[in-house]
Amino acid sequence: MTQHEKPKISPKDDGYLRRFTRVIEYIYAHLDEDPDLAMLAEVAALSPWHWHRVWQSAYGESIVATVKRLRLHRASADLTYSKMPIADIAARAGYSSLEAFSRSFKKVYGQSPSTYREAGVEGRLQPANGGAPIPKTRGSLLMHQVEIKSIATETLAVIPHKGAYMEIGKAFEKAVGVLASRNQLGQVGAMKGLYYSDPTYVPEDELRSAAGVAVSDGFDVEAPFEAVETYGGDYAILHYKGPYADMKWAYEWLYGEWLTQSGREPADAPCMEVYLNNPRDTAPADLLTDICLPLKPDA
Repeated sequence: MTQHEKPKISPKDDGYLRRFTRVIEYIYAHLDEDPDLAMLAEVAALSPWHWHRVWQSAYGESIVATVKRLRLHRASADLTYSKMPIADIAARAGYSSLEAFSRSFKKVYGQSPSTYREAGVEGRLQPANGGAPIPKTRGSLLMHQVEIKSIATETLAVIPHKGAYMEIGKAFEKAVGVLASRNQLGQVGAMKGLYYSDPTYVPEDELRSAAGVAVSDGFDVEAPFEAVETYGGDYAILHYKGPYADMKWAYEWLYGEWLTQSGREPADAPCMEVYLNNPRDTAPADLLTDICLPLKPDA
């Protein structure tokens, strides 16, 4: 979820923003249903002859590809965090057979669903920067090196999200649609997420986060975006490579192992994720994310 190329067609008025938003919300609410292009055209309130061309030009992928990508993302989480039978996961992802699901999943994730589940997070997490992994003392999970780096404060234009962190993609999709509708994709920097709540005790439906983009001082932040100033100071940066669904374990290691042995304390500011490549054209195993934990000044 990093910078996106400027779309070939960029609707310029907020009427398209509202249309895109309705379609995104409908897709997430009906992810278990096959996409009905006629129904989506009705949701978008656009001619069925033209609306999909507008969507694809703005988002860089067809609506079918969007639904398929989101379903496989959810399936990867089901394989990682649940004991749901793979056949049930395949059906939930919209596949009529386990074989078809397995082929599609392997094409995207590089492993069959069963191998992906059996390998676990340990089998998928690899150092993003080529460095030697650090062993997890509880269990055998291997993790990345952590770099401490000072980051200057910057302004993000964000769209707030409330609910499961795994569903923040909805806010990012909306952000892309807004920027495309305003012809602003070429004016923003990297996509970044802010995570305000502690998922170890805040109920999932109460979690607060925000999907944002870095903007310059002259950028006009208009609704539905909000301007947020990030924490300026030291961060512990874990260079993560792999599916977004596996990042829970990276956080567990960062807080439970690295932080407790580092001699540093977290600052009173949210964690930030910086997305270094684009999930629309990058295999999940190759996604690069910097997980940035803000730190109090070193005493």
